[in-house]
Amino acid sequence: MKKESIHRAGDRFRTPYSLVPLVEIYQDLMWRVRIMNHMNNSIFPHTTKRVFLNTHPKDNAKIRHHTIARLDSYKHSSNQVLTDKIEKLNSEWDTERFLEANAASIVMVSTLLGLKHSKYWFLITGAVGLFLLQHALQGWCPPVPFIRKRGMRTSEEINNERIALKILRKDFSEVNSCDVSEILSIVEKD
Repeated sequence: MKKESIHRAGDRFRTPYSLVPLVEIYQDLMWRVRIMNHMNNSIFPHTTKRVFLNTHPKDNAKIRHHTIARLDSYKHSSNQVLTDKIEKLNSEWDTERFLEANAASIVMVSTLLGLKHSKYWFLITGAVGLFLLQHALQGWCPPVPFIRKRGMRTSEEINNERIALKILRKDFSEVNSCDVSEILSIVEKD
């Protein structure tokens, strides 16, 4: 078999000797540097930024873009419509809730299978526990990139939208802007 013909399914590079464009390498490096700077060279990032910092910038930008689009659609809505949307945001599932519910489900099923069929099912229970510990400490575990790509938001991102809607509803007299992108930027400041 020729080395030139070896490639993985779905791989955008046809040969293993293809070079990744330098721009992508630079962007990835800058993303990692930004993460380390924000974490003050610690392995434990700030609680509210854990998931955001461990999400690819393109996914974060996509989530933010969708938030701005939603806010823009509510810009000229009545106070009652804004209040209803704020109430709806109160029940939206965030990344933490989603991971906890799925982890609990997997632990219950793998424990039952371990008791009924084979003790090897307990390995899944242990792996889920390790993933949850890793997520609690660093904000990353294997499902996080998948759920973030699907648009699942952190509690802080949901709360930022909630506050921006309250600004649009005129709950805060100090903010006079009508530009939703500017309002979201004001809300996102640390």
